[in-house]
Amino acid sequence: MRSKILIIIPAYNEEANIKRVVDNLIKNYPQYDYVIVNDGSKDRTADICRENHYNLIDLQINLGLAGAFQAGLKYAYHMGYDCAIQYDADGQHRAEYIESLYEEMQKGYDIIIGSRFVTRKRPRSLRMLGNFLISIAMIITTRKSIQDPTSGMRMLNKKMIEEFALNMNYGPEPDTISYLIKSDVKVKEVQVEMDERVAGESYFNFGRSLAYMVRMAISILVIQGFRKRTTSYIQDSEV
Repeated sequence: MRSKILIIIPAYNEEANIKRVVDNLIKNYPQYDYVIVNDGSKDRTADICRENHYNLIDLQINLGLAGAFQAGLKYAYHMGYDCAIQYDADGQHRAEYIESLYEEMQKGYDIIIGSRFVTRKRPRSLRMLGNFLISIAMIITTRKSIQDPTSGMRMLNKKMIEEFALNMNYGPEPDTISYLIKSDVKVKEVQVEMDERVAGESYFNFGRSLAYMVRMAISILVIQGFRKRTTSYIQDSEV
């Protein structure tokens, strides 16, 4: 029997982590379905997935996180899943929290964010500076406090799966979340714990993190105010 929940695992050059992450899901969380989206990796990520007969979408070119996640959401949409969750291939996310995110979604929310800072304070560090400033930008523009806007652990309901899958301008980023909150999409945070990466290298060094922070802040404070939400394709599909 197929699960109602699909775990989407975008993966770029994660040969050191992908087997450990996916084997943990298969062994300990068989109640969930998963799909790996290999985002044009240059290492053996795709080979490892094929050797182990994992459920794989193999993109031949690198589309970036937004494109890889959307590919996974298109799969979720066409397969009819009720919920989809973005799940890191580097091992930082813990599958033990998926159930609590799903339970909260059943209360009528559209997007649930696995947040590190609902009941815990955000650390005071340069690493958390961008997280804090993006949170402030979202408060200014939406009047809603999101404590962990850069968390990559996000669960979407069926309506959001369709909207993200069919709209090319939607990326799994804080500016899109901010934009959707302003459009009356219901977003909630749930406390989770995350692990540190144990192998491989993160894309976000200090310079890239700073550039990301500035780009997100400008997008939230300025650009998102000019976006218009189009939902006609959703209404048409329900006729």
